Amino acid sequence: MIDLHYSATPNGQKIAIMLEEIGEPYRIIPYDIFDGDQLTAAFGRINPNHKLPAIVDQDPAGGGDPITIFESGAILQYLAEKSGRFLPASGAARAATLSWLTWQVAGLGPMGGQASHFMRYAPAGQDYAVERYTKEVKRLLTVLEKRLEKSAYVAGDDYTIADMAIWPGRASAFVMGMGLDEWPAMHGWFERIRGRPAVARAMAREDLKAPAKYVGRHQKLDDKEWSNMFGAANHAAVAKD
Repeated sequence: MIDLHYSATPNGQKIAIMLEEIGEPYRIIPYDIFDGDQLTAAFGRINPNHKLPAIVDQDPAGGGDPITIFESGAILQYLAEKSGRFLPASGAARAATLSWLTWQVAGLGPMGGQASHFMRYAPAGQDYAVERYTKEVKRLLTVLEKRLEKSAYVAGDDYTIADMAIWPGRASAFVMGMGLDEWPAMHGWFERIRGRPAVARAMAREDLKAPAKYVGRHQKLDDKEWSNMFGAANHAAVAKD
């Protein structure tokens, strides 16, 4: 059994998709990040960075004590290696998968997060930041589009954890009205993955769906929510650990 400490963001959804793909039994432990559920000392013992997702593998390969893993890229790699699926064992295919996985967690994910922050949450008057990050996201999506013009999946001919890392963010963008029509290769890739039974199961689960306040284009946070997400409470959780 895997305990999935979960918030309904693309980072959380990518792990749920992987668990569905490999058929690993898992239990959802939900967190409301606006309410600050992730800022407790108990969760800090699972992830000292107080960010979601994280997993606790109660039945690791080879036995022994439960294993805790945080950071979505590390979780995907751990589950791939445990299951022997969606990450080639060696050679160029493995290198490509890990390269594109790292590209998502180091580039597209953070830049998309910054663009989302300044468009959705920041006070008015952030024109430079909005332009800076939306342009960078578009540049990264152009990289992805050109890659998918040459291969069915981001690492080559086969579906891997690199695709799982990227796909939920594109699904979230689609929900928020950022259409895929200008990216034809990406659109085809998006639909191929959406049609996978494991992806459909994950996205259909009620306990995995994002509430409205996670996906609205413009959000107004109250003082407590702002503190939990970006302000004093968010910083204090790390200082108190």
